[in-house]
Amino acid sequence: MAGTPTILVFDSGLGGLTVHREVAAARPDARFVYAADDAFFPYGGRGEAELIARVVTLMAKLIDAHRPTLVVIACNAASTLVLPDLRARFKVPFVGTVPAIKPACAASASKRVSVLGTEGTVSREYTRTLIREFANGAEVTLVGSARLAAYAEHELNGTPAEDAAIAAEIAPCFIDGDGRRTDTVVLACTHYPLLLDRFERLAPWPVTFLDPAPAIARRVVDLIGGPGPERPPPARFVYSSGKPPSPKLATALARLGIAP
Repeated sequence: MAGTPTILVFDSGLGGLTVHREVAAARPDARFVYAADDAFFPYGGRGEAELIARVVTLMAKLIDAHRPTLVVIACNAASTLVLPDLRARFKVPFVGTVPAIKPACAASASKRVSVLGTEGTVSREYTRTLIREFANGAEVTLVGSARLAAYAEHELNGTPAEDAAIAAEIAPCFIDGDGRRTDTVVLACTHYPLLLDRFERLAPWPVTFLDPAPAIARRVVDLIGGPGPERPPPARFVYSSGKPPSPKLATALARLGIAP
């Protein structure tokens, strides 16, 4: 694709920063806009009709304002529900984020895999269809958390949750029985890689935590090509509420090359 693209990365909150980091590494020449729907966060517990209406309406405003070449929906909850509506409504290409069940089950040696997501993502038929199609003989456990996305937001804002609180949320992922242990945990919420260091430290035994962000970056390059020589200004950060980021969050964003 000729010229310097504009890539809009969208999430309910700050979790999509993990995706932005990978996509920006793959296309450092692109102009980036990161949009967080903090006014409606979290998405995990929202009703399906409510969430579809919200994302489609907000996306129309964002596309009109920023004219992106491509949009990355860096949110499992939105991607598993809203992508068909977005693709039907808008001409711009969309890259979604869905639970990495297929590669996780293919790579698992013990054939015991857990999918850690929001309550909404793990309850959706889309997720269950992925399991039916791609489990490949693996036993897949769905674990829905109502708290981890907020814990990740607090982490970036400088108010981390206690270890015990995080350990309690990930504990159901770890199953040991019949001579087999869980060896792979799919991170089915883009907020969760923000807590990866803590997950690894608090896990009762080592597992592979599967982050979908590298695969999303590869898909972006598939659609719009590799990087050019340009070096655009820092990415823009937009909260749907219009409020400014906290000072600690602004510092974290600056480390990612994002200007509030």
